[in-house]
Amino acid sequence: MELKEKLLSSFMAFEEQIDVHSELHDLRTAAIKNFENKGFPTKKEESWKYTSLNAILKNDFSVFPKYENSIEFKDVKKYFIHEIDTYKVVFIDGVFSSHLSSTTHDGLDVCLMSSALNKPKYKMVIDNYFNQIASKDESLTSLNTAFANEGAYINIPKSKVVRKPIEIMYFSTGNETALMVQPRNLIVVGENSHVQIIERHQSLNENPVLTNSVTEIFAQKRAIVDYYKIQNDNNEANLIDNTYVSQKQESHVYVHTFSFGGNLTRNNLNFYHFGERLTSTLNGITIIGEKQHVDHYTLVHHAQPDCESFQDYKGIFSGNSTGVFNGKVYVEKEAQKTNAFQKSNNILLSDKATINAKPQLEIFADDVKCSHGCTVGQLDETAMFYMQQRGIPKKEAKALLMYAFSNAVIEGIKIPELKQRITKIIAMKLGVKIGFDL
Repeated sequence: MELKEKLLSSFMAFEEQIDVHSELHDLRTAAIKNFENKGFPTKKEESWKYTSLNAILKNDFSVFPKYENSIEFKDVKKYFIHEIDTYKVVFIDGVFSSHLSSTTHDGLDVCLMSSALNKPKYKMVIDNYFNQIASKDESLTSLNTAFANEGAYINIPKSKVVRKPIEIMYFSTGNETALMVQPRNLIVVGENSHVQIIERHQSLNENPVLTNSVTEIFAQKRAIVDYYKIQNDNNEANLIDNTYVSQKQESHVYVHTFSFGGNLTRNNLNFYHFGERLTSTLNGITIIGEKQHVDHYTLVHHAQPDCESFQDYKGIFSGNSTGVFNGKVYVEKEAQKTNAFQKSNNILLSDKATINAKPQLEIFADDVKCSHGCTVGQLDETAMFYMQQRGIPKKEAKALLMYAFSNAVIEGIKIPELKQRITKIIAMKLGVKIGFDL
């Protein structure tokens, strides 16, 4: 049975577990119809031109885990930023793990999507925000909406500075031969509030996993949201990550994407502007090798005047790896005095590595500053020669140059412990230790 048919029949089984008389059910039904009509995206679609899902879809994914799996903290401690105290929302094979999590309702809500969808006290927030900014048209987002049941629900009231970061962790145990999970996150950050969030998907063994994740972020007036995505999974894990961001006036949203591991990773980042004088920042570092594939698809939709957006993506590709950067800045006629900057810089370390870059600007306003740039090249031989002359071995010289190349993005990390962690991962990926033990 093909995966699409399997999902459509699983939806009928899923319906039996949920309240079919709620408004939510109408959303789900419309979403599954859209997925049925469109199916999985193919290379014929412009936005998926460089990424094919065919090889992945051949796996016989189970849609619901057959049994509840548990894991001990000591086995997964290394994946958390354990040096600091954080709120944690942890899921194992898509099921919430209470003993690994530390949720809260003390002045803010950090809890489960399933309880937010089903409890009356959250109904107003769900009605106002759930599925409001996520695409109704994109087939994989629709698929997620149809099955949306579990994930992180974060609601921060106004004028609240959240004193510790929030970690959202998704573990796959691999006890199923192949598993598909579909987490759904909803994050609402009130006026003048500030939050730091770290999200990670981690598979714990070599069985294939397909994660189709959707996150909706709502930043109200003058809110600051700092969001970090760490993707350093094993080589059988596949991640399709759809993130939708709605921003009100004078808000700042930063999304940092670190893609180091996984078989196929697709990051869809969509920013929508609903207020003036706001800032959107999209940063990413990709360091991959072997046959890995990472695709960054970004959209910043400028619809209001006096707003800014910055995109800075660095990629280092070795082996037979493939990188894609497909970034779009759309400036409406009303969005005068927009500043939008986009750049994608890439280094190819082998002859077989590929990068497909397609930066795009669509501008309908006349008083704007917008630029886009893309570079693809090898390491600077002259700099290498110079460093070797000064007694730095070739391997270390190469690593230093690559580290310097990605440093601009690392500098943007505001959590010191996370910065240290990312630095270590990069040093490991580059195969050096010297001078990186900070």
